[in-house]
Amino acid sequence: MVALTERKPDPSDVGDEEWALVAPYLRLLDEGVPQRSYPLREVFNALRWLVRAGASWRMLPHDLPPWPVVYQQTQRWLATRVFDALVQDLRHVLRLAEGRDPEPTAAIRDSRTLHATPERGGQAGDDGAKRRKGSKVHLTVDTLGQFLALQVTPANEQERAQVAALAAAVQEATGEAVELAYVDASYTGERPAEAAAAQGIALEVVTLDAVKRGFVLLPRRWVVERRFGWLARFRRLARDDERLAQSLAGLHLVAFAILMAARLARLLAQGTLTGSRGSGRLRNCGCPCRREARPPLHGRPSPRGNSPRAWRRCAAHGWRRSRS
Repeated sequence: MVALTERKPDPSDVGDEEWALVAPYLRLLDEGVPQRSYPLREVFNALRWLVRAGASWRMLPHDLPPWPVVYQQTQRWLATRVFDALVQDLRHVLRLAEGRDPEPTAAIRDSRTLHATPERGGQAGDDGAKRRKGSKVHLTVDTLGQFLALQVTPANEQERAQVAALAAAVQEATGEAVELAYVDASYTGERPAEAAAAQGIALEVVTLDAVKRGFVLLPRRWVVERRFGWLARFRRLARDDERLAQSLAGLHLVAFAILMAARLARLLAQGTLTGSRGSGRLRNCGCPCRREARPPLHGRPSPRGNSPRAWRRCAAHGWRRSRS
């Protein structure tokens, strides 16, 4: 393994608590395999720096692993849907921490248009309403703002046309638990309602009162707008610099994983991780059930240790054994 020169920590570096949460998902191979030339934590730090700083791959600092190493490992993570599994499991734990059920029954849906750079090429579309040429990110979150589903299309695609695909993705992620989705006026009409109803979801349009002036906090919809604001802090997501829509969607998942892991790490450090409704507070007691292996995911070995999926409560220590 190549020894990197000692460097000062960057603000974007992963903390110890966060690394304990995400490492079991990122280790597609054992730590000591001969194919690994650079520490996996430093590779992940390089990816975090790139997403936060908004630089290109070839502009990675010299004290981080070389850009081809980081790029290839990122593509492996995205191909095996590592971040998909991570954000879904983090959502379960964060919802339990808020005293909610693991799966939501309501969702919030919205979209934003990202201006395309020349790297996007001819795959970008024109959004006439916002006068932008680029890509449109369709996002669905739960009522706490945690990730449920995401889709990237050219900017000229209408929100109504994506209802069926997003509804199916949401129901797949939640086990068909979502019954209601809050949307804006872009989703009005019979076809979007029928497409959502086919997946068992009712659309509720939240609009701005015409008599109000200035800034108005719209009920429910402000949650997804706040999430878009947090994603805007990741400069790589401020514009569409990606050649493929899958890459843009994958980097959004990386950003969600960073935000959600940081949130959970703060709760653990403060000792304020709450359980399900009426269960009081849970603390890191070192219960053996946290070290259980979970079933293989996408054909890779089961991670052990601080896997969020193993953080269900058990009768002996306040943590439940994971069955999935």
